[in-house]
Amino acid sequence: MKTFSPKKQDIQRKWYIVDVKDRTLGKAATKIANILRGKNKPIFAPHVDCGDYVVVINAKDIHMTGSKVNKKKYYRHTRYPNGLKEETAMEVLNKHPERVLERAVAGMIPPNKLKQAILGKLKVYAGAEHQHEAQKPEPIKLS
Repeated sequence: MKTFSPKKQDIQRKWYIVDVKDRTLGKAATKIANILRGKNKPIFAPHVDCGDYVVVINAKDIHMTGSKVNKKKYYRHTRYPNGLKEETAMEVLNKHPERVLERAVAGMIPPNKLKQAILGKLKVYAGAEHQHEAQKPEPIKLS
């Protein structure tokens, strides 16, 4: 019996749409990361990008448990001396609500050469409007 390894012609990518309104951040990010990696498919292999495209809408209405909205901090550096910037989750949600979900999903993807290709298939929008109607995305219920 031989080990199956998916080839490029074996992979068929679909488009999915996920509404994260009033969903918990971590649980939604876990499901989205699994779809992006292709772990929901029977041909999954960790060394091949066999995942699907995911369009996330209503990112501004995502829910965080406990007091994470006020206590969770996001850090970034400007690459200048003393350039470490710190923002709370509430500040990031008010300015750029899609970045909270993008960072949560990015933290659930393994740090290897496929990470950027996998994250390139994630499209996050703050509101209900998106630009991917032509791809006819299938809705997915996060339960």
